[in-house]
Amino acid sequence: MSNESNNKTPVPAGNPRRKKALTTLAAVVVVAGLGWGAYEWLVASHYETTDNAYVQGNVIQITPQVGGTVVAIYADDTDFVKAGQPLVKLDPADAKVALDQAEATLGQTVRQVRTLYANNGSLAAQVKLREADIAKAQSDIARANDDLNRRQALVGNGAVSREELNHATTQLANARSALAAAQAGVAAAREQLASNQAMTEGTSVEQHPSVQAAAGKVREAWLTAQRATLLAPADGYVAKRTVQLGQRIAAGAPLMSIIPLKQVWVDANFKEVQLRKIRLGQPVKLTADVYGKKVEYDGTVAGLGAGTGAAFALLPAQNATGNWIKVVQRVPVRVELDPRQIVANPLRVGLSMEAEVDVSKQDGKTLADAPRSAPVAQTPAADGADQGAEAEVRRVIIANAGRGAAPPAATHANGQAVAKAPAASAH
Repeated sequence: MSNESNNKTPVPAGNPRRKKALTTLAAVVVVAGLGWGAYEWLVASHYETTDNAYVQGNVIQITPQVGGTVVAIYADDTDFVKAGQPLVKLDPADAKVALDQAEATLGQTVRQVRTLYANNGSLAAQVKLREADIAKAQSDIARANDDLNRRQALVGNGAVSREELNHATTQLANARSALAAAQAGVAAAREQLASNQAMTEGTSVEQHPSVQAAAGKVREAWLTAQRATLLAPADGYVAKRTVQLGQRIAAGAPLMSIIPLKQVWVDANFKEVQLRKIRLGQPVKLTADVYGKKVEYDGTVAGLGAGTGAAFALLPAQNATGNWIKVVQRVPVRVELDPRQIVANPLRVGLSMEAEVDVSKQDGKTLADAPRSAPVAQTPAADGADQGAEAEVRRVIIANAGRGAAPPAATHANGQAVAKAPAASAH
């Protein structure tokens, strides 16, 4: 009896410490889940983030408008250039020869047109001369007719011979022929005057079509000579220089690139499931890997792409196949940056960024619905590029216009030359 009681093993009581730990862990998990749910509902749902974002910018290719041999290179990779600064110079010899030929042709044309105006006076004088011949012929006819009438009256009494009467008749016929010839000469002279006036009336020497055509050749040759020097279209940094000294290049060949780093933006590639709340004008917080979390950029959603990246790929996906796997697509969202922050902390094209869009405001639009009111980019380097050509044309015309040529042309408020030609009078 005592042995049986001694052999019974007592049932251990439950471990209160273990139970307490499990209860505490469960409570922590529940609280953490509730906290995470509350954070997702109140905070995280108001933001869309992505690390698939990169700095983009205008990569301006420098290409010549005319062909030639490179004789000088004024900028290299990493150099900063200002708008209008020379970058590359081509051999200008051929362009200079073409310009000299065009100027000589213009001068010759001006002198030929001046001759047309001068011919108006000589042809008008020819008309008056022919009209005088008509008057003389009419006078001769009247005299010959009187002589014939007198002789015809005297033929009956034998005072005038038949031969003399025939002579008088012949003189009258000759006078009438001379009148017809004079009238034909007047008509021919008037036609010549009208033909010459048709080439000169209603215009001046400088505005004459022949002069304008020759002036156009001078402008073309002048611009070709000027384009032998390639200018920077904007402020920026030189990249991808491929041109070499002495290289023979053709029009349109890429020589280098200019990147305006003050005009960069960010393309943040969000998943298609993240786009439902993104609107234009929403604020964006960005960080760049090159600076880390210490530098934060303020941006604004400026636009959403019109298609996914795969749709515009060089080799778009062919999904109409038997073996198909769905891939979540991404759409680029353009983010404008604060220019002051870009100056303080410069970025480079292609740098990685992290973007966080505050989507709490939903009053914006998903796509732009109005065209731009100003150009996306504009260069001041081409302003007034034709003013020098106008001045050169004006100089050649004045040099060949003779005495009484008008003084150099005035200019409009925008600086463009006003060409007024010396008018040659038609007599």
